[in-house]
Amino acid sequence: MDYAPETENFFVKVYAVVRLIPKGRVTSYGAIAKYLGAAGSSRMVGWAMNGAGKYPDIPAHRVVNRSGLLTGKMHFGSTTAMQQMLEEEGIQVVADKVQNFKTVFWDPLTELGPS
Repeated sequence: MDYAPETENFFVKVYAVVRLIPKGRVTSYGAIAKYLGAAGSSRMVGWAMNGAGKYPDIPAHRVVNRSGLLTGKMHFGSTTAMQQMLEEEGIQVVADKVQNFKTVFWDPLTELGPS
């Protein structure tokens, strides 16, 4: 898929935020979009995460949907890889959902301040 330059720039910003998510924490597509001043662009953050696999330094497995569901799990090579990576960081996942989501949720707006 070809992207306009402004889309590529948005992806670069998304990747920069995702690189800051600490081990053992998760955030949501919407929280990243809101932090970047694009609150209605959570799907675009999802598209960025779809392409993150070519960048090994981007911990895309730490980005889930607003309910803590592993909606991007199909992009990790197997249907269990995303869960395994999260569990290796101490995050409990049951039935494709992060447990104690509010406790492990990392909000970039709160943690980093306004972008």
